[in-house]
Amino acid sequence: MQAEIITIGDEILIGQIVDTNSAFLGKEFNKIGVSVYQITSVQDDKEHILKALKEAEENADIIIITGGLGPTKDDITKHTICEYFDDTLVENEDVLKHVEYLFSKYISTPISDLNRQQALVPSKAKVLKNEFGTAPGMWLEKNGKVFVSLPGVPYEMKALIKTEVLPALRAKFKFPYIKHKTLLTYGLGESAIAERIETWEDNLPDFIKLAYLPNLGKVRLRLSGKAMDKDVVEAELQKQIQLLIPQIEDVFVGYEEDLSIEAIIGKQLTDQKKTLAIAESCTGGQIAKAITANAGASKYFKGSIVSYATDSKVNILNVSEEDISSKSVVSKEVAESMAINVRQLFNSDYGISTTGNAGPTKGDSDAEVGTVWIAIASKEGVKAEVFNFGNHRDKVIMKATNKAFEMLQKEILKK
Repeated sequence: MQAEIITIGDEILIGQIVDTNSAFLGKEFNKIGVSVYQITSVQDDKEHILKALKEAEENADIIIITGGLGPTKDDITKHTICEYFDDTLVENEDVLKHVEYLFSKYISTPISDLNRQQALVPSKAKVLKNEFGTAPGMWLEKNGKVFVSLPGVPYEMKALIKTEVLPALRAKFKFPYIKHKTLLTYGLGESAIAERIETWEDNLPDFIKLAYLPNLGKVRLRLSGKAMDKDVVEAELQKQIQLLIPQIEDVFVGYEEDLSIEAIIGKQLTDQKKTLAIAESCTGGQIAKAITANAGASKYFKGSIVSYATDSKVNILNVSEEDISSKSVVSKEVAESMAINVRQLFNSDYGISTTGNAGPTKGDSDAEVGTVWIAIASKEGVKAEVFNFGNHRDKVIMKATNKAFEMLQKEILKK
């Protein structure tokens, strides 16, 4: 079974907003075994919308439309849907009461006739109640195909999908069972992993698929099982994972569905009653940001210093001016000193440091653009490694961040 997503709005096409709705819808459909055939973004233009609806009906069993349901004149989705279904708009009493309630309860400006027009819906539509907004969802059927029109506001659309649309789809159709399991690996490239597991991959059953998802120093391996029998999918996925892990054990760090590597590290530090402090230069706080994105990080994360300028390394982290002068600010000696001193400053069990040249210019160092030193300090000592992450600034920063997590986890796992 296939679905097509149509997003309506000039603001998407001119880059004013990012279409996060389609990503959400794709994930939700995938969970129930529906493949998204195509995602189409169209203008607030009647002919363009009609053309998209016609093509979607030819391509898919389920057509989801988001956007264009506001009360203003440029929101023409309802009128265009009426034309496509040879229908007319009628006032829905329940929707009108809901709109009036929202205005009386939450909106300071008086309700207008324009706002009341939100209660106009195609007569052939089943109305889907939007608890969080004035524009209702609408379910229509034609030639055995399901069309669902939803507001474009993300939190309104998401609530309608979960409470109204997915339950209705499950009641109408029989879907295959689908499950994904994504393994996280760090420190080995996509092609190297592919070579290692080639024989295993070649012997996967037809209903189990493998996808490689590389991203700046890490590779996610997504196993997807899809069949009508849930027990068969679950058992085979578990079997294949047990066969796979021994082949990638040295780079495997956990499952994405469970925790990110930052959260995995946090759990390991918590279990060991260990703490962490960070001194960042070229990564500019990205490591600390990733750590603190996880609830409960205060249990193990003591704090960080973004010593971006050279004098802050000297004045705050007590890095030797002589080392900076003779070895360069981007050097093993400076990285080690930063890690050791931030650990001492925060009285933590581990200290991480980064110092490098992310580009596009060389800054306070003559080191080649892309050069990054990363150091990990603990009570056993300090270890530093140098890397070259290329010449794209954002790529250098994110690769360095991911590599720092990889190095830290290896150090934690030694205990």
